[in-house]
Amino acid sequence: MTVTTDFSASLPEWLLAELPTLPEALASREERMDLVNALADRNWREGNGGPFAAIVVDADTGALISVGVNVVLSSGISAMHAEVTALSLAQRRLGRWDLGAEGARLELIVNWRPCVMCYGATMWSGIRSLVVAGEGPLLEELTGFDEGPVVSDWAEQFERRGITVTRGVRHDEAVAVFRAYGDADVVVYNARGAVEV
Repeated sequence: MTVTTDFSASLPEWLLAELPTLPEALASREERMDLVNALADRNWREGNGGPFAAIVVDADTGALISVGVNVVLSSGISAMHAEVTALSLAQRRLGRWDLGAEGARLELIVNWRPCVMCYGATMWSGIRSLVVAGEGPLLEELTGFDEGPVVSDWAEQFERRGITVTRGVRHDEAVAVFRAYGDADVVVYNARGAVEV
C-alpha cells in the first residue's frame, strides 16, 4: 500500500506578487485590519478559498511578520484557513513553534472570531494578543459557512491564558466583504454543513 507522507500549501500567486508592496510595519490596529480586509476580499475573488485573511505582527512595533489567506480551495486541504496559514508562516519565519518565546509579543489580526479549528490553533500558537473585526452568527448568515461549536466564553478563555482579545476593529468593513461573498456565485466548502440533532 502506498500512503502519502507529506503535504504542503503556499500563498497564492497573486499574494506572492503583492508581498513586496506591503508595508514593513502597520502602526495601528485599524491599519492592520484594513490590510486584512483588503486581502480577504481579494482572496475569494481570486478563487483561492473563503473571504478570510490574517496577519501576524509585532504588537509593539507593528512590524509585519507574516500574512495568510484562506487557501482551502487552491490547496485542497481543509485545514488551510487564514489563521493557520499566517501562524504557520510566522512560526517558519521565526524558527519556533512558540510565537511567545523569548518574550515576543506577537499579535494575530483576523477579520472575524476564529472558527472552532482556528480557535485551538490560535490559542496554542504562543501569540499574546488577538484582534478581530467581529464575532457571532452574522458571518455564517452572510456566507453560509459553518464555524463550528465555538464556546460562548471564547474570548475569556483566551484572556485566561494570557492572550488579550480586542473586538470590533473595522467591523463594518469586514461585514461588507462577507456580504459581497455571500451575494456571489461561489463554492461554500462545508463538508457536511451544520448537523442538526
